[in-house]
Amino acid sequence: MPMRDTELYERVLGLAEPWSVSDVVLKVAEKRVDVWVEHPAEQKWPCPKCGQALCCRDHAEERAWRHLDTCQFQTHLHARIPRVACPEHGVLNVSVPWAEARSRFTLLMECLVIDVLEQCATLTGACRLLGISWDEAFGVMQRAVARGQSRKKALPIRHLGVDEKAYRKGHSYMTVVCDLDRSTVEYVSGDRKAESLAGYFESLSPLCLQAIEAVAMDMWEPYVKATMEWVPLAKDKIVFDRFHIMQHMNDAVDTVRKQEHRTLMADGDETLKQTKYLWLYAYENVPDKRVEAFEAIKDRKLKTARAWAIKECLRDLWDYRSVGWARKFFRGWFGWARRSRLEPVKKVAAMIRNHLNNVLTYCKHRMTNAVAEGLNSKIMSIKRRACGYRNKANFKLAIYFFCGGLDLHPR
Repeated sequence: MPMRDTELYERVLGLAEPWSVSDVVLKVAEKRVDVWVEHPAEQKWPCPKCGQALCCRDHAEERAWRHLDTCQFQTHLHARIPRVACPEHGVLNVSVPWAEARSRFTLLMECLVIDVLEQCATLTGACRLLGISWDEAFGVMQRAVARGQSRKKALPIRHLGVDEKAYRKGHSYMTVVCDLDRSTVEYVSGDRKAESLAGYFESLSPLCLQAIEAVAMDMWEPYVKATMEWVPLAKDKIVFDRFHIMQHMNDAVDTVRKQEHRTLMADGDETLKQTKYLWLYAYENVPDKRVEAFEAIKDRKLKTARAWAIKECLRDLWDYRSVGWARKFFRGWFGWARRSRLEPVKKVAAMIRNHLNNVLTYCKHRMTNAVAEGLNSKIMSIKRRACGYRNKANFKLAIYFFCGGLDLHPR
């Protein structure tokens, strides 16, 4: 016996009593299928807040929800939602099994939108593929993040990464806190002040604060201040990130190179021309095709070569597992840097010495902000694909959606 279209859509939609499909209309010219759903008049409904069984008071105006397409035809579900008069909570719309409250999509369609957003990483791309508006896609993203954050359990985090993210030009920053073990963004705040990071610590319970074993960050004083104020025994838990420190050294080497290059060019010497990136490589990462040329230039009596050698030697500091031996190594290295007569190098060496205790905590915790930097790259990729965001709130929402490790899908 052939299946009727109403029965087919009841099964496709997964409807069960008291709901049933009353009518299906196919509009070929518009490439659209409209499905109407109804219920028995005598049906009782649970209050959405307390669950008390109540008779239907009246109905809200007919609403429509976008469902998964039927082949190439857009499918729209129509129904009038019953309303109940709860003695305790007042007049409320009852919950329907195919959609969440205030959603324009069925649960299955919302899951598809979330999946497409995750793959496209842009609202515009998802809108083009699914034939929905920007506002509709953004609404799905908002609900998904709210849903994921409400489900998220407050699990202890052992290793935190704290980093800043440039939102736009003009020193506009955001603070990003990451769980380095799970590779997820836990918190995003505007600006990079002490209050920006303190807002995250303030949201944690005393047990979660106690569970923090180490916090990797750069040597930004407001972050240090907030961590010292909120995290127990923070003095021994802050680890200044080795990659940020080596970035400072690379900047010093590059400054020396630029100064020396100007001096050499004044005499017509092009020795340092087009060598910028050679000096920024770790020695083992110099491209094979440039190794021979680099060997020849680094052995010349150049200030840049001396700065590069000091930079490469500093990398050995993070091989030590004993704080005592690491401190002894640093004293020797610092003496060399101080006697180098290279002001940019001396300046960075002094900065490291002033923060040495929390540089050497690496010997105990053996952690870096590499995971946070990886998440930063992902965040930058999201920002580029979207061609920027109109405001920080939208940008924060996108970061949580794509990098928060949240359970986004409706159930």
